[in-house]
Amino acid sequence: MGLTVCKFGGTSLADEPQIRKVQAIVAADAGRRFVVPSAPGRRNADDRKITDLLYLCHNLAEQKVAFDEVFDLVSGRYRDIASALGVDVDLDTHLAKVRQGLLDGASADYAASRGEFLNGLIIARLLDSTFVDAAEIIFFDAHGAFETERTQQAIDAQVRPMARAVVPGFYGSMPDGSIKTFSRGGSDITGAIVARGVGADVYENWTDVSGLLMADPRIVDHPKPIDVISYRELRELSYMGATVLHEDAIFPVRQAGIPVNIRNTNRPEDAGSMIVPEAEQKHTGAITGIAGRKHFTVIALEKALMNAEIGFGRRLLNVLESNHVSFEHIPSGIDTMSVVIADQELDGKLERIKAEIDQECRPNNIDIYPEMALIATVGRGMARQPGMAAKLFAALADAKVNIRMIDQGSSEINIIVGVETEDFEKAVCAIYKAFIG
Repeated sequence: MGLTVCKFGGTSLADEPQIRKVQAIVAADAGRRFVVPSAPGRRNADDRKITDLLYLCHNLAEQKVAFDEVFDLVSGRYRDIASALGVDVDLDTHLAKVRQGLLDGASADYAASRGEFLNGLIIARLLDSTFVDAAEIIFFDAHGAFETERTQQAIDAQVRPMARAVVPGFYGSMPDGSIKTFSRGGSDITGAIVARGVGADVYENWTDVSGLLMADPRIVDHPKPIDVISYRELRELSYMGATVLHEDAIFPVRQAGIPVNIRNTNRPEDAGSMIVPEAEQKHTGAITGIAGRKHFTVIALEKALMNAEIGFGRRLLNVLESNHVSFEHIPSGIDTMSVVIADQELDGKLERIKAEIDQECRPNNIDIYPEMALIATVGRGMARQPGMAAKLFAALADAKVNIRMIDQGSSEINIIVGVETEDFEKAVCAIYKAFIG
């Protein structure tokens, strides 16, 4: 079998029965030599994630408030897991060190990272693998930016020669040796970095779903699974709201051309979704998936002879930049230009931005359209298939959904429409029915 790096999420490692499933999965394929574990997740809806408890311990310690009760929940959880698995790990020493670190003012990154660190020790002993502290092979520079080449060299030299290894996810180290974490969901990133570092043939990302779905199951009943998807398509769907895989985790493996297999720990017999390089994909014209997000505002400008006014667009964007606001799309016409902005970006700045646009651009009209949702229909080579846009617009018209914005980029892989927020779910269902049935 080919060389495989396996990342297991928090739900896959929540307790002894789940970890036994992980043990069986790793044992089923000799190529699964490198494992990247998350911290234990929730065991049920009323449970707390270990990472959340560790953040709480840090917050209490920072306020000089006793955190013993919360920390005991953390230590008890790990002791229960180790005892149930029958593994011999010196948890007392490591837990005492974490507790003392919190008392001494350790950072929030250090506190949170201990969830993966402690779980990694247990999983390594269970799988008879070498434990490799991520702080020794994953590096950030003095500004907190990930150091790609230094990390690559360290993993290649230290981890690749090992027969079997466990590398905890989520964190690395700064030049001074202090702990630095990736963003939440960062164990996905660690898994991709390790996969690239050891030259894996495939990166398996094990979670609690059997791969990606063509639409949100909270909106569409029983949406079909996605068997194969390209990196670019996944990027588009992730950006528009699909959340199975941390979107930043795409890039390390994408650079190396390593396919990613999204698998279900609770249904290991399912093939899952395969994420592959664009070169392997045929431009079938079929759609791959539908995703979207709510809560956008449109600032629409109208000005006679706008197209002849040099620098109009630059002045408009300068206003957004000076207010530290990023935009999503800029639909435009001869005498019109609109900017689509996420509501969280505006956050109390709308009236000021409107006044500054009026001063800098002198439009004839400025109209504000709140409560818009964006929906992306993504698929390989959609622009090469006649009638795709017509089919989409007809579906929305039949569902009596008003389209407020249309954007089809030159990438040929998506069509984005803006609709009223209240029509979001109805629009997604209409598009899915039209293309999938």
